[in-house]
Amino acid sequence: MRLISGSAGGLRLEVPKSVTRPTQERVRGAVFNALADRVPGSKVLDLFAGSGALGLEALSRGASSALMVDSERGACEVIERNLSWTKLKGGKVLCADALRVLERLQAQGQRFDLIVADPPYVHAKEDRDWGREMLDQAALPDLMNPGAVLVLEVSWRTRWREHPQWELLRQRDYGDARLWWLGRAVAAPEIEAAEPEQALG
Repeated sequence: MRLISGSAGGLRLEVPKSVTRPTQERVRGAVFNALADRVPGSKVLDLFAGSGALGLEALSRGASSALMVDSERGACEVIERNLSWTKLKGGKVLCADALRVLERLQAQGQRFDLIVADPPYVHAKEDRDWGREMLDQAALPDLMNPGAVLVLEVSWRTRWREHPQWELLRQRDYGDARLWWLGRAVAAPEIEAAEPEQALG
């Protein structure tokens, strides 16, 4: 697996042994081609980071910083090595549960322009649905700067369901992968109650 474009384009990345489904180059290319001018200078949060490929791709394309979060110690060590190998600046690795860390980041006042997430796919009814659990976290929308975008990779079998916190901006399928581009939902403005009409005397 390699970085596609930018200052470190073409460099190969190490993939953790624990990662059985690294984000494909085609999918990463689709993500960042669609984001285009949003990436340079942006602050990025990469959840379920694995090898860190998404965060590293963002840094290679000019992001100012990328916080890459994974719960597996081995994955975190691989991301550190990939950072060192690519010599990309602005990357930081946080070894933590991607869902539990959100409230901590919120309490720290962290804000991001781009959030990318590639949680384990749901293949059977008994599988844990990490993606939907992530979208249900109240802290996640508060981590987004105005106009920020969340890009979530799920299985092509996963259908979008309306969510009070999120607006689906775009959906595309790439083989087994389905990408959702999501924005923070805008609450409908409150309508003031009309003054009651006075009875005619």
